[in-house]
Amino acid sequence: MKRLKVPPTRNTLLQLGKQVKFLTQGHDMLEKKRELLTRVVQDRLKEYRQLRHEAEAKLQEAYRWMAICELRMGSQILRQASIGLPPSVEVDITNRSSVGVEYSSVKAKTFPLQPVGLMWTDVSFDEARARMTELVAFLAQLGEAENALMRFVVEQRKTQKRVNALKYNIIPRYKTTVSHIRQALEEDERSTLFQIKVLRGG
Repeated sequence: MKRLKVPPTRNTLLQLGKQVKFLTQGHDMLEKKRELLTRVVQDRLKEYRQLRHEAEAKLQEAYRWMAICELRMGSQILRQASIGLPPSVEVDITNRSSVGVEYSSVKAKTFPLQPVGLMWTDVSFDEARARMTELVAFLAQLGEAENALMRFVVEQRKTQKRVNALKYNIIPRYKTTVSHIRQALEEDERSTLFQIKVLRGG
């Protein structure tokens, strides 16, 4: 382990001793943060997987109704019926923070579907619109969960790297330097005592 390039003096020894204590406290705090982030990531991952599974089912159902609608109405009439329809979903995005991690909170508000006055529309058209509206709102929730999960994972990995750097590199380097300075000072003290004995004996 490489030592720090500092003079082997008592003053340096005192300063390094304080720094080792500070670094150790920092390591302990980061270790607690890492453990907390790990638990958060596990919980968020479980939630994300469940939402992803539900989203796939909703996606299949929405596209099933779209296929039925296109089959009954035809693609051209379907496109004409869709022109000028008001938005059925409003998405609001705000910033949130948890365990020092910022992520986007996504809220989707659905509106009642406006009736379409075209006589050639089919009941499947309303069903498809309702399923698509529900799907979009749910995908907004899934997007928040995925975005938050990724940010927590990134922060957990950063914290893990800092913990490892302190544990395996920085703190041992400081401790090695402290040990070296202690030995050097003890050697100087023994040498000085020996010289005093020699002078007294002389």
